[in-house]
Amino acid sequence: MKKALFLENAKLLADKFGITPLMYGSLGLEYITGENLNSDDIDILIPSVFVQERWAEFKDVLAKEGYVLIDEYEHTFQKNEICCSYAPLEELESFAGISLSNIEYKNDCGVGFRLLSLEQYLKVYEASSKDGYRINVRKKKDADKILFIKNRLKRQINSNKHSGLT
Repeated sequence: MKKALFLENAKLLADKFGITPLMYGSLGLEYITGENLNSDDIDILIPSVFVQERWAEFKDVLAKEGYVLIDEYEHTFQKNEICCSYAPLEELESFAGISLSNIEYKNDCGVGFRLLSLEQYLKVYEASSKDGYRINVRKKKDADKILFIKNRLKRQINSNKHSGLT
């Protein structure tokens, strides 16, 4: 359900604004690993201009499509009882050292979006684990995700060694 809503949203953003969003957070990690991580919302990174200078226009377009603004400060909307939060894509580089040019483009059901690699997710969760809010509120969940990602990366390396890809 969350993946379908993300794809619907990504198509809307592409059609109305020419945006190729980044599927972020637990939903993106679920997407690349195929594991159910019980993501509780959809985190979407978009160009900062849409959560700053063009925020009013952005809100109006989402409202016309049935998204209800529930937290203006966090740029969070709700549709079909699922929360979608938007944040500036450009902050990824200063926050986790991830260059936007190194983020992979994906296409699912004819909808384009960006998606971090496991290595990039590790950088994000390690940076998040040092963030004040996340230390207090999400410490255990972030630590669990870091361990999950490291174990996945280890399995990939071992798998590549056994298949002669290293």
